[in-house]
Parts: sequence; structure tokens; C-alpha cells
Amino acid sequence: MKTAHPPRYARHRFPAEVISHAVWLYFRFPLSLRMVEEMLAARGVEVSHETVRQWALKFGQTFANQIRRRLPAPGDKWHLDEVVINIAGRKHWLWRAVDQHGVVLDILVQSRRDTKAAKRLLRKLLKKQSIAPRVMITDKLASYAAAKRAVMPGVEHRQHKGLNNRAENSHQPTRRRERIMKRFKSAGQAQRFLSAHDQIANLFRCPVNVTAAAHRTARAQAFRVWAKVTGIANT
Repeated sequence: MKTAHPPRYARHRFPAEVISHAVWLYFRFPLSLRMVEEMLAARGVEVSHETVRQWALKFGQTFANQIRRRLPAPGDKWHLDEVVINIAGRKHWLWRAVDQHGVVLDILVQSRRDTKAAKRLLRKLLKKQSIAPRVMITDKLASYAAAKRAVMPGVEHRQHKGLNNRAENSHQPTRRRERIMKRFKSAGQAQRFLSAHDQIANLFRCPVNVTAAAHRTARAQAFRVWAKVTGIANT
């Protein structure tokens, strides 16, 4: 006899396994809503792309928040970077922080690229991580140094373009999603989507330069955590 589905899936016509799988497909891979709809249809699940969108909005951030709480503590070296994104014809900046292992710590979409914006990012990071890093690595944007002096004065700060490849590389999945989605429609949409997207990517990020057996073990553990987070482990 199956255990009842968690309350979060109450009044949904589709079972928890289908909903969680659709949300996983949408956030884990560079797929459009219509692509997810077609992939589900290939498995005999007839659901519209609009329903997939509503599932992503309702469950994506909830799953991401639980993943964040279950992941190991971040590294003590933070890489910060910002990249321009065009939203509705206006220039915005996507600020991102990752640790030395490539785990995304947080993102923040802002319309400014100045000290005030950098301070906002640092304060958000300290609130989420509850601890300051040992080292902060950025490019040579002067706003980082000014913000660091005000928010984290005791942290070592290294400014060098070549040292920050870790953060710059982490923008690539965002660029792929931006093309699939034909750009973000608003700053709020970009913030909501990427906040969930990056945390789910953190969970399924397998270590590099490991044996095939270690890779499979890490992937299996990620799926176990996903099952617990989405509630399907108890069904």
C-alpha cells in the first residue's frame, strides 16, 4: 500500500512523481516548456506546457530552498562576478557568487553595477551563508573593493581577472537558458528562475576528475536527496 502524497501535491490531478520529474527536467536541462511537454508526452503523460510552467513556479523555489539546507557547507573562498543581461530592452546585471568548488552560493539580478549593488550582494551572501569567507576573489571592478571594506573588512580580497575563471564559467548555463527562453521577460522572472535553477544544478553537480564508479555514486546520492526533497521517497 502506498503512502499518501505530501500535502503540497494536494488537489493536483497528476501524481507527485510526474510533477517532480517535470520540474527536474525544466530546471536541470536547457529545455523549453514545450520541450518538456513533448518529453512527457513521449512517456504517455499528456500535460500542457502551461501546466509545466505553473509547476515550475509553484515548486521550483521550494525544492531549491530545501536543497540549499541539505548541501554541505560552502568553501571558504568566494568568487564573485557580474555579467550583463538584457531584459525587455534594458540592461541589467546578474551578480553571482560561487565557492572554489564551483558551487553557486547565490545570485542577484540588479539594474546597477556600482558599490551599492555590490554591497547588496555581499549582505545577501552573509545572511544566507551565516559566515564570512576566508578569501574573496573578484575582477578589477572598483565597486567590489569599496563594498568589501564596508561589509567584510577583515576578509582577504584578491582582484585579478585570471583568478576569477570559476565565477565567469558559472555564467555559461545561464546564457544557454537565456537563449532557450528567448531572454528573460523581467528582472523578477530572471531572479526567480535562476535562484531555483542554480540550487538544483548544485545538487546534481558531480565532482570532476573522479572514477566512473565515484561519479555514479555521487549521481545516485543526488537522486536520493531529490526524492526526499520532492517527497516522492515516501510514495
